[in-house]
Amino acid sequence: MFMKLQYSYLGWNFKFSIMKRLVLCFLMLLSNANSSYASLVLNRTEIVMFREQHRRTMLDNGLGQTPPMGWNSWNHFHCDVSEDLIKQTANAMVSTGLVDLGYKYINIDDCWGELNRDSKGNLVAKSSTFPSGIKALADYVHSKGLKLGIYSDAGNQTCSKKMPGSLGHEVQDAKTFASWGIDYLKYDNCENNNIDPKERYPAMSEALLKSGRPIFFSLCEWGSEDPATWAKSVGNSWRTTGDIQDKWDSMISRADLNNKWASYAGPGGWNDPDMLEVGNGGMTTEEYRAHFSIWALAKAPLLIGCDIRALDNTTKELLSNSEVIAVNQGRNKLKIL
Repeated sequence: MFMKLQYSYLGWNFKFSIMKRLVLCFLMLLSNANSSYASLVLNRTEIVMFREQHRRTMLDNGLGQTPPMGWNSWNHFHCDVSEDLIKQTANAMVSTGLVDLGYKYINIDDCWGELNRDSKGNLVAKSSTFPSGIKALADYVHSKGLKLGIYSDAGNQTCSKKMPGSLGHEVQDAKTFASWGIDYLKYDNCENNNIDPKERYPAMSEALLKSGRPIFFSLCEWGSEDPATWAKSVGNSWRTTGDIQDKWDSMISRADLNNKWASYAGPGGWNDPDMLEVGNGGMTTEEYRAHFSIWALAKAPLLIGCDIRALDNTTKELLSNSEVIAVNQGRNKLKIL
């Protein structure tokens, strides 16, 4: 049960759950107090949030010891993706210094593939937008010290309906992803034939484990069947909510829904309230600061969703806050004797 608080801050007037109240404290500390005191309060917050973590069997792929950090194409570009965009984004991740802060995944979302599989049943990169193929693109991204993520769906087609899903092709597609050098798979939930996700997602999980390559497995099940309660043995992160929009109400409602499952997150498996909207223009700077802070406190994946090739100074500063990132990554821990 959430404690509620009516609060007015920077022109906002909302009902805040415990999580949002802690974030307000965080924001004011960053503005008005020294960093060591802010860190102390945040460390205590971290302990309270995770003291009652459930200890369950976790996916045995050695990944996700901390929440993943990186970038995803969907929030800003939707289906307008190409190998040029991915290469330029990888270059920008390095040139902006974001990679040095821990942002390492460059994740291609939907629409990267052809509508149909090839004669052998394999997924095929769209020739008009990824003419060099995904393997060559992965090699390029890896040469920058980064990792490449890709997207598929636990259904007949992806959510865009512009490429095939992986339902029934889990083993074949996992081997394909491994052969391409993929490091991360976002696995969506569209066109699923009304088959229980507890049947569909473990099939891909097992296929990835047997693919011969460690691949971070991100379940995008939208929280439909409370994946926090069962997905830690299946994947490294699981969506707890529907899709986010670049609006305050959408962002804060995702945070509330995600907060319900806080005790289920931990090394190897993380709650995912969807990707960051910071920098996409639909919220104020203060709202984006709250957004980034909430995601950090919640130990959510920090996957940038804006165009990092064109970061303004304010957005770069928000995404580069090393103290906030340290909280998310568990590098600010308070020892209890």
